[in-house]
Amino acid sequence: MKEFVIIAGPCVLESLEIAIEVGNTIKDILEKIEKEYGLKFRYIFKSSFDKANRTSLYSYRGPGLEKGLEWLKKIKEKLKVWITTDVHETWQVKKVAEVVDVIQIPAFLCRQTDLLVESAKTGKIVNIKKGQFMSPWDMKYAVQKVLAFTSAEVWVTERGTSFGYRNLVVDFRSIPIMKEFANRVIFDATHSVQLPGGGEGRSEGDRHFIPYLIRAGVAVGADGIFMEVHPEPEKALCDGPNSLVLKDIKKILYQIAELRKIVENYENIG
Repeated sequence: MKEFVIIAGPCVLESLEIAIEVGNTIKDILEKIEKEYGLKFRYIFKSSFDKANRTSLYSYRGPGLEKGLEWLKKIKEKLKVWITTDVHETWQVKKVAEVVDVIQIPAFLCRQTDLLVESAKTGKIVNIKKGQFMSPWDMKYAVQKVLAFTSAEVWVTERGTSFGYRNLVVDFRSIPIMKEFANRVIFDATHSVQLPGGGEGRSEGDRHFIPYLIRAGVAVGADGIFMEVHPEPEKALCDGPNSLVLKDIKKILYQIAELRKIVENYENIG
């Protein structure tokens, strides 16, 4: 079995201190789990230098490209983990590729050909988040755009489907469907409980359902879990309502490990 991916961190870079606290906590727990369960995990720290698609013009977007990449580089060097962040413009891609191990394509931009091609040309792994407006079957065309310009892995991340009215619904059939054409399929459990625009000028969310969705994602065969994590989500500058509380992450990661053992045993039968 290939290593299970955990992509996690604060939604947006607020401070270097918060980022390192979150990343170091998750890394330490996963290292203990690996020893206890004999499982292989790949921890990838994720946080955004710029949230270009905030609901309101006045919402916090992040420290910007230069300072954000400086922070991400320091996090990578200090924690010795892989890094991912999202790109919104083609001109950002080369600079971001100098720091990250995985380039993330935001859900709203998953069909943007120039952005996909420019990311592919870096030779980095490209993780395309499935648009809230996309069927799982149609994501194969986004993957094909990347594969036409790289031999690196292409991942797809499920993050719920929008039917309007400020809500998202997860169809877990999408994970095995997209595994037919993507190297890995990741399940984004925290964005999947988001209520887009539900806070009158900002997005709301219901973190109560995150652990349930994580269990379902692992059980159905996802290759990894994406989570936004913050020490104090009520004070987070972005996506606080749909972020996990850092103090709760240990229990969730151990639950993932338990389920992964079951899934591995099931896949090895026969």
